[in-house]
Amino acid sequence: MSHRSTIHVERPMGFHLTIDAWARRKWWAVLVFSAVLGGIASVAASLPDLYRSTATVIVEREQVSEAFVRPSVTAELDTRIQMIREQVMSRARLTELINRLDLYADWRKKAPLDTVVERMRRDIQLDLKGVDQPMSGRSATIAFAITYVGREPQMVAIVANALAALYVEENTKIREGQAVRTAEVLKTQLQDVKQALDAQERRTSDFKLSHAGELPQQVEANLASLERLNTQLRLNGENQLRAIDRRERLEKELAETAPRSEPATVLSPDEERRIKLRQELVDLRHRLTAEHPDVVRLAGELQSLEQAAAQTPAPEKDPAISTVPKRDVKQAVSDVEAELRSLKEEERALREAMGAYEQRVEIAPRRQQDLQALSRDYEATKDRYDTLLKRYEEAQLAETLEQGRQVERFRVLDQAIAAREPAAPSRLRIVMMGFMLAVALAAVAVLTAEKLNTAFHSLDELREAIGLPTVVRVPLIRSAADIRRRRWRMALAAATAAAGVVLIVAGSHRLARGNEQIVRLMERGHL
Repeated sequence: MSHRSTIHVERPMGFHLTIDAWARRKWWAVLVFSAVLGGIASVAASLPDLYRSTATVIVEREQVSEAFVRPSVTAELDTRIQMIREQVMSRARLTELINRLDLYADWRKKAPLDTVVERMRRDIQLDLKGVDQPMSGRSATIAFAITYVGREPQMVAIVANALAALYVEENTKIREGQAVRTAEVLKTQLQDVKQALDAQERRTSDFKLSHAGELPQQVEANLASLERLNTQLRLNGENQLRAIDRRERLEKELAETAPRSEPATVLSPDEERRIKLRQELVDLRHRLTAEHPDVVRLAGELQSLEQAAAQTPAPEKDPAISTVPKRDVKQAVSDVEAELRSLKEEERALREAMGAYEQRVEIAPRRQQDLQALSRDYEATKDRYDTLLKRYEEAQLAETLEQGRQVERFRVLDQAIAAREPAAPSRLRIVMMGFMLAVALAAVAVLTAEKLNTAFHSLDELREAIGLPTVVRVPLIRSAADIRRRRWRMALAAATAAAGVVLIVAGSHRLARGNEQIVRLMERGHL
């Protein structure tokens, strides 16, 4: 028999062999099947019910056209919703909600608050709903759904509605806050630009005051003044020329007594030369400066002729000829000299004034460049001020509209209601899967037991294994004691198997009772 136990027999797997194997291993298969199915059925029956409620929030667009009022809140809707989600999901907000609604009472007794908050975050789900825009091809969000999962249907609906209200409240706060901050920032910028604009206005005004008469718009007036002064200078020269002539005549009368019957005074060539030089000198002084070489040359030549005339003795006069009293002639000469001094002083003043006006005309292009630079800075600041003023007025109007809820806002379209049926677990699906698993494991157990058992169960198996002819087959003979021992072993095995099944069912019940993690694991993708 020891030789037989070492021989491995490859048995044909026909239908009759399957029936034979089932007959031998049916209780083993029943045990495995019962244990697996009982455990899974216990899990399905003991898992807690999870309910799901959803609140839908719709996005209402602006009630006032953007053509009239540009919104101050220009962030993308999806981005803003995600930002609101982070605020709603913050530890402070969820903690306040947990304490207010007394959520997760059992968990708070055995787990830290951060763990409870993280658990609630997993129980909340946000789904955006959008439509495709035909022009851009992008999806535009028109609504979003807030889903909450929990064990009490009434409380689940209350929490879902509370979360939806938080989204609406946060959106209102964000929009109003951004509108107010935008208006405040624009107001501050507007004040700064206004101060800069006033400073530039003062600089421009001071520049015009400090350079009065040199500005480009005053060039025509300066040229007209130059023309007027030039005319006055020409008249002054003519008056000087006439005064010089009178002085020479009076000096001549003073030097000699001319006869009254003389029809005319005959001038010498030197006197005619001096008169001509004086006229030329007056003309040159009208056109040239006093330092010009031609003016200096004529003035020197005229001075030489006058000095020579003063040194030449006057011709003797006929005493018979009556003369004008010398006292009157001297007084007339003094008057002419005074007139000449006055005319020369007037000429100097006119030339100084002309020089000042000429300098103004010459410096006008430079002043124009400086004024243009100031004007460019002023215009740029003025344009910026006008732009900021317009944006500030729009921001104020947008702030008013935000407070009046006349712009984009969130509104709860569908309130969450208490679910009548649990969303999880799907017990029928769990039991069906458990049934298939139990059948498969029972079949595997039978096959494994058959593979591990090397006993011969038929005459054909023995002949095939040893290759010798069989003389006689003796059936198994059991005594009454053997039968009693066999029955006792079977009863003990049945009791042990039943106890094992009961333990498996009880352990499964204990493991699954109130265990939401198993529900979420088994219902992944369905919650």
